[in-house]
Amino acid sequence: MNHLKTGAAGTFSLVVVLLIWEFVCRAFEIRSIMLPLPSAILTELSNEASWYVEQSLYTLFITLGGFVLAVVGGVLIAVALVSSRIFERFLYPLIIGFNSVPKVALAPLFVVWMGTGAEPKVAIAFLIAVFAIIVDTVHGLRSVPSDITDLGKVLKGSAWDFFFKVKLPCALPSVVAGMKVAMSLALVGAIVGEFVSSQKGLGYVIMSAQGTFDTVRVFAALFILGVMGVVLYGALAWIERHATPWRQGHEE
Repeated sequence: MNHLKTGAAGTFSLVVVLLIWEFVCRAFEIRSIMLPLPSAILTELSNEASWYVEQSLYTLFITLGGFVLAVVGGVLIAVALVSSRIFERFLYPLIIGFNSVPKVALAPLFVVWMGTGAEPKVAIAFLIAVFAIIVDTVHGLRSVPSDITDLGKVLKGSAWDFFFKVKLPCALPSVVAGMKVAMSLALVGAIVGEFVSSQKGLGYVIMSAQGTFDTVRVFAALFILGVMGVVLYGALAWIERHATPWRQGHEE
């Protein structure tokens, strides 16, 4: 019920913002090339609905591809960092340093290495998103209470069982928190990749519309990206509620 109320409140807020936006643009006669009317944006989306769906699905595919790779790779790297002090000592500084490099600067290199297909865009989405997974997963794996760790040692369970039955469930809330951040970052990475080299996707829509000063089309793509981000975040929140049911009572 609380989630329905939150969704209804968010929808109401969006409608209010769009109405104010429409009123301000008409009252001050703002040119559409500067700030288009919301009604013009909705008309654009309605007239070219099938085309926008096609572009959105491509961007969604890139985003989910980079996100899945980031989750799998990030969790594996985090497990390796927590399991080995030597691995952490030598690899963690490299990960931090590499994360500091602007991925926009690397995007052209991925196009050279992988071509102009979906692969470089997925790789960029992965690189932008993976660090959030690594950091939160490491934090979660290290946040297991010491008494639980001691109990596992006393019971003499295998390292495999202890990881999957104790450490991973304890770390799951942190992992999901990292996934929420990584999903947004993967969407950003997908758009960055499409900016550099693409013939489809919402990033391509924005770049091509920018070249012709079609501000309405730019805002239409941005609107879809906003909706996509909210839906993907909501999907992860739904997964979190079902994967960590013991936290619901605490959150409420």
